[in-house]
Amino acid sequence: MAKFRMLHTMLRVYDLEKSIDFYTRLLGMKLLRRNDYEGGRFTLAFVGYGDESDHTVLELTHNWDQKEPYDLGSAYGHIAIGVPDIYATCKELEAEGVKIPRPPGPMKHGTTVIAFIEDPDGYKVELIERS
Repeated sequence: MAKFRMLHTMLRVYDLEKSIDFYTRLLGMKLLRRNDYEGGRFTLAFVGYGDESDHTVLELTHNWDQKEPYDLGSAYGHIAIGVPDIYATCKELEAEGVKIPRPPGPMKHGTTVIAFIEDPDGYKVELIERS
């Protein structure tokens, strides 16, 4: 079991370019690789904060023939990202038009400062203040 490691989380995205922009430009990840699969009519883009050899990353899957945004379902929770100054980060993201359904502040029944934002598809991303 000691050799097990989380590799990636896959999200289906409706507009790949908007999603890549959100995760790279706005959240500071890097586009690590992108491959088109003509036969299957889909594209995979991997984004993250470090190389896949030692970091967990996000796999953004874009199905070319998807005609409308995905139904996110009721089982999905969120992705969590640590940020150094959550108030400044949320202010910058809000200026970019990012939805912030839960503004920054202490979590209920605790002292950790969190916020929730939404990516272009409506997936929830929890921001957790880390110094």
